[in-house]
Amino acid sequence: MDIINKKIDKYVDEHSDAEPEVLKQLNRETHLKVLMPRMLSGHYQGRVLSMLSKMINPKRILEIGTYTGYSAICLAEGLQEEGELTTIDINAELESMARTYFEKAGLANQINYIIGNAAEIIPTLNQTFDLVFIDADKKNNATYYDMVFDKVRTGGYIITDNVLWSGKVVDEKADKDTLLIQNFNTKIQHDERVENVLLPIRDGLLIVRKK
Repeated sequence: MDIINKKIDKYVDEHSDAEPEVLKQLNRETHLKVLMPRMLSGHYQGRVLSMLSKMINPKRILEIGTYTGYSAICLAEGLQEEGELTTIDINAELESMARTYFEKAGLANQINYIIGNAAEIIPTLNQTFDLVFIDADKKNNATYYDMVFDKVRTGGYIITDNVLWSGKVVDEKADKDTLLIQNFNTKIQHDERVENVLLPIRDGLLIVRKK
């Protein structure tokens, strides 16, 4: 995911707020104990998610793809006082770690953590969301987007991660996985129901605002 020049990347980190201590601990433990730690949002992207959430000041957030809970904590920083974040993940093996850090962050009462298949769970959710973060199995980005769209309020946001796919989206000969990302990005670009901007932050954040 080295899309940005490493010196610039380092400079950006140094001129962004540091991670809260609980996130430093989670970052460290994820890298020590969990497979594929690159899936973690990490310092800079985490601060971006936190800032976006604070700007939106959502009452309800839906996150698809919890992993170890880093991005959920970042997003929850912008919740209204009585707000709630619902996060869904299929990997029960990471539940204990995520719940531990939700507790450490003082967010256990505001985070509704659901283990299961998101495609089966999303239709059962009756809330209207101000912000949705899609960061799960990339082949289903379009499926999740379609499933949550009517659950997002007018003026609400959907953010999707990894839409630059380590820069492969500009390759002329795309492999199967890259083609799925390209098709999703094209789908959003042609969706007249939304405004969208793709930010080259880490592996790409596609921000969509529902008209």
